[in-house]
Amino acid sequence: MSASYVYRITKYDPADRDEWGAYRGSEDVSSDHGPVEAAYLAAVTAFAEDTGVTRLTIRDPEVHGFVHFGAEPPVDGDGLHGLFPADLTGYHDGARITLDVGRELVRVMLRDNGAWCRLETEDRFFVHIGYDQYMYIGSEQPCGHAVTLTTASGLFVEPLDASPYAPADGPYETVPADAAFWAEVAALLAQHGRLLLEEQVVANLSRWHLLTADAVPDLGPRALLNVWPDLSTDVPAVLRTITPDFAGWAVLKHADGRIHGFHADSDDRACLAEAFAGARAAILLPHTTDGHNPLLVAVRPDDDGIVRARWPL
Repeated sequence: MSASYVYRITKYDPADRDEWGAYRGSEDVSSDHGPVEAAYLAAVTAFAEDTGVTRLTIRDPEVHGFVHFGAEPPVDGDGLHGLFPADLTGYHDGARITLDVGRELVRVMLRDNGAWCRLETEDRFFVHIGYDQYMYIGSEQPCGHAVTLTTASGLFVEPLDASPYAPADGPYETVPADAAFWAEVAALLAQHGRLLLEEQVVANLSRWHLLTADAVPDLGPRALLNVWPDLSTDVPAVLRTITPDFAGWAVLKHADGRIHGFHADSDDRACLAEAFAGARAAILLPHTTDGHNPLLVAVRPDDDGIVRARWPL
């Protein structure tokens, strides 16, 4: 979204930036988990109140992937414990949350706990958190009172033309998981008997389901759906197909029927062999563009049939 007024809010004094705008002062790039962090959260409240915003919408949510770039290590649960249930119900693109929950998500992002998202309210307001304690707030209002309060708290408020964390223009996946999509799934099931369904509700987290003609699982809102061939019961043969440069998902079916996927690469064959040892079926799904070829791809639309989630192609 765009906004008439955009501000960069940080603890970094502009006087300590070099000619290219890079900060050269002594402030730590991590959160202090104390009064400075509290000033950031108070700024969110002040700008939201000046805009007249009491609720926020989660956009483009994610949890940490197999590579993490934050200054602090991610924590168990990606910082979402206590904010959402363990299955992350309510943490999805388009979810409406209170300002209180939004502030806690900002805290999670400032601490590099693992979860990240954009927070928006239509075209009126947004909060974006970047690396190293950079916060960007946009509003339809100039928010003079909030600027004054935030400056008085010791943070620096700098006007910008736009947030560097504004969503890209695309391209995004736009095929809806509608009746036509499920008809294609049914045709593939008639041909193959079973299929593997990858459900992404948030980026970097996939849930795995076996599809049959008699069973279609409950799926999360705005989820990205990838339909794959069924797992192979020749587990040793699957393990032997790992190439020296493999990086991707290893998906295993265990003796209890549970399906588990994890990020794997060829650098740790011993751990892979151990993980595969007890599996009843398996499949490898490379992350590379050439190797990532699902049978079908679609996005769960909203109730009006429109796809609003921004899943990059």
